[in-house]
Amino acid sequence: MKIIVDPKKCRGSLECIKICPQQAIKLVNGKAVIDQTKCDGDGICIPACPNGAIQPDV
Repeated sequence: MKIIVDPKKCRGSLECIKICPQQAIKLVNGKAVIDQTKCDGDGICIPACPNGAIQPDV
C-alpha cells in the first residue's frame, strides 16, 4: 500500500515521524514527506496523525 500526505492538512506534529519504524518520514518546510523507497506501507502512521493528513493512496 502506498501512503501519501495531504500537505494542506499536515501541521507538522511529528507524530508520524515518531511512530514510523522505517524512518521513512521527514519534515520538509514544516510538512511531512514520505520517502516511498523506505516506506513499507504498513500504515501505522495513518492513525498516528492527529490531523488526518496521512492516508492510503487509492
